[in-house]
Amino acid sequence: MTGDPLTNLLFPSIQTTDTLKTTLPMDPIIREIYDAILAGSSKVVEAKVPVALAAGLAPKQILEEGMIAAMAEVGRLFEQGEYFVPEMLIAARAMQAGLALLKPRLKEGNVQSAGRVAIGSVLGDLHDIGKNLVAMMLEGAGFEVLDLGTNVTPAKFVATVTEKDVRIIALSALLTTTMTSMKTTIDALAQAGVRGKIKIMVGGAPITEAFARQIGADGYAPDASRAVALAKSLVAA
Repeated sequence: MTGDPLTNLLFPSIQTTDTLKTTLPMDPIIREIYDAILAGSSKVVEAKVPVALAAGLAPKQILEEGMIAAMAEVGRLFEQGEYFVPEMLIAARAMQAGLALLKPRLKEGNVQSAGRVAIGSVLGDLHDIGKNLVAMMLEGAGFEVLDLGTNVTPAKFVATVTEKDVRIIALSALLTTTMTSMKTTIDALAQAGVRGKIKIMVGGAPITEAFARQIGADGYAPDASRAVALAKSLVAA
């Protein structure tokens, strides 16, 4: 979903400083999880989530204050030009490492997701870096993400909407030659009678706001951070 190229992996070391911290009071263990996600330290997150649970902290609190808040800060830093795609990737991976440990406890507590999103690169497109980053950022924002992978047929998107309780379909295309597959997919959803049940967001290097409107999408996001904001606005609509 993001058009940001991974062309420069030589970025400055991420430092966890006071400027990266929220101003709200936070449990010390949750603070360590929060800071570790900002720093992209999966090992620290994996070590601290069990500690937080053993200390009696609620899974929902760990998720919302430690993980979702951290990923929101990552998005803010990206928009401010302080973080770039590589930093976002390693932060999202650190978040996912902790979320994998937290998920069983979240299910036990019946913690509701922000909504279910099905995401995939459209038919003919095998690129997945941008899609993967958007998927991770959405998960970090509290969404349940069904990643359909790459080269996803319109029929697969239709089947997912029909069989799953999906609120948003997120379509990604990196090539100009696969942009038309977005329109084909949206048309297939309409023909199947399920278009009105979901919102559709699109993104990728060649995609523009004008193209999104032209093909009948509900929204366009130029990068992963704004994809999260768009998804939140779509489920709230």
